[in-house]
Amino acid sequence: MRAVIEKKSQIVEEIATKLQESQSTIVVDYRGLDVSEVTELRKQLREAGVDFKVYKNTMARRATEKVGLTELDAQLTGPTAIAFSNEDVVAPARILNKFAKDHDALEIKAGVIEGRIVSLEEVKALAELPSREGLLSMLLSVLQAPIRNFALATKAVADQKEEQGA
Repeated sequence: MRAVIEKKSQIVEEIATKLQESQSTIVVDYRGLDVSEVTELRKQLREAGVDFKVYKNTMARRATEKVGLTELDAQLTGPTAIAFSNEDVVAPARILNKFAKDHDALEIKAGVIEGRIVSLEEVKALAELPSREGLLSMLLSVLQAPIRNFALATKAVADQKEEQGA
């Protein structure tokens, strides 16, 4: 009996640690997905560096109580899986949202983004954002635009002076 309690407390501690350390956590209801669909979803998430696990709701509730995220408890009913991402905030939301569009059985319930509980609408809004690399390339192009324009203007002036001199 003691071994069972010890194992359960380790699971609660594992969930609590993941909740604290993850940049992005998404809670989903996977009821209705067959094994091949769940396998495909796990593969996509794993490739993006996202940890996707099914935990007992009672264990997850004890972990949320431990880390002060008890508002999430209302979503911990029925078959629940949790996706944790330590690196990319957008990746789990984007992958799960895209998968949910293709498979009606997957339902996104809620999420925790950088320690703050977010609603389904906020998770979907986050999913629509470009990836980190995409955002960085947009920023880079915005930063390069003034320099590029200056270089083009300088070249145009030089070409114009060259034509006048010739």
